Amino acid sequence: MPIPTPTDTPSATTPPTQPSSTPPSTPTAGCLDQKLAGLTRRERAAQLIMTGITATGMTSAERAVVRGRQPGGVLLMGSGGSLSHTRTVTAAATAAATVDGIKPFVAADQEGGKVQRLKGSGFDRIPAATVQGSWSPEKLTSQATLWAQQLKRAGVNLDLAPVADVVPKSLGDDNAPIGALDRGYGSTPGPVGEHVAAFIKGMDAAGVMTSVKHFPGLGRVRGNTDFSSGVVDTVTVRGDADLAPFAAGIEAGSDLVMVSTVTYTKIDKTNRAVFSPTIVQGMLRGDLQYDGVAITDDVGAAAEVASVPAGDRATLFIDAGGDVVITAKASLTATMIDAVAGKAQQDKAFAAKVDASVRRVLALKQSRGLVSCG
Repeated sequence: MPIPTPTDTPSATTPPTQPSSTPPSTPTAGCLDQKLAGLTRRERAAQLIMTGITATGMTSAERAVVRGRQPGGVLLMGSGGSLSHTRTVTAAATAAATVDGIKPFVAADQEGGKVQRLKGSGFDRIPAATVQGSWSPEKLTSQATLWAQQLKRAGVNLDLAPVADVVPKSLGDDNAPIGALDRGYGSTPGPVGEHVAAFIKGMDAAGVMTSVKHFPGLGRVRGNTDFSSGVVDTVTVRGDADLAPFAAGIEAGSDLVMVSTVTYTKIDKTNRAVFSPTIVQGMLRGDLQYDGVAITDDVGAAAEVASVPAGDRATLFIDAGGDVVITAKASLTATMIDAVAGKAQQDKAFAAKVDASVRRVLALKQSRGLVSCG
């Protein structure tokens, strides 16, 4: 799929003009207006945080955070148990996080191979993406539908997959985050994009949301941002051919796009991707014309962002044009919510961005049956 040619490149430090957050006149618009108006400033901020919880059962500390802060999403961490046990965990988390008829995203990293959180009784063992990439798109769609049905029965409504990163053959296993873990569909954009789209369509057929990742690509780096800092991509450019799988994922209907924490020196040498208006607002929302929910890679436990104050990790992403912030550490949830709410109280322009992000989140949740009106 061709990548749109970028037009004016926004400054790395000055965000471009935010598109209007006014929704089209639809039957759901009134519901969204009602829900948004009914949320306090902190409740709005909370809708933009996804909190890590233990997949086998929330700890007492995690339970206190989810009940007390009611984040807009939870992410199952660790190795999960059986499908029935997972359903008990997700039901408890959903009940605790629901606010004013707005249910949370319940997410898992269910890619396959070495990255499959839920693999107890009732969950198929999903082969690695390197195997999935050898299948026909039709077979992958069919299999993804079966995997999604299992997630749905377990109370999981969002799979943080598929991986759209293209790892060159010349780099292979030296690419720590993708290649070394067999997480990629291939080494050329075309076949990767076909399988990304096939996976998304299969998940969607069973009612499970997806998040294509890790924009604008982890295929050309060596370090893994979960464990290393200072990870950079010195090759990828704006309008790069390797962005095609992300465009394919968006066209296929991916509900979210995950943004990486790598620094792309040929695009914005000053900011990590998650904090870069050039990448989030300029490339994702501008060049690829994506107007849906943008989500971070983990910025809670990841080594790459450890030097950035926790509250700033959340506010910088929203300021750059993003929406949902993942913290694998539940203990950082309150700090991030308070930082977003505090800045929104002091800065009207930032408050408008928060409201636009919450509206995008609520619109997605409403379309997936996670918002009840009336």
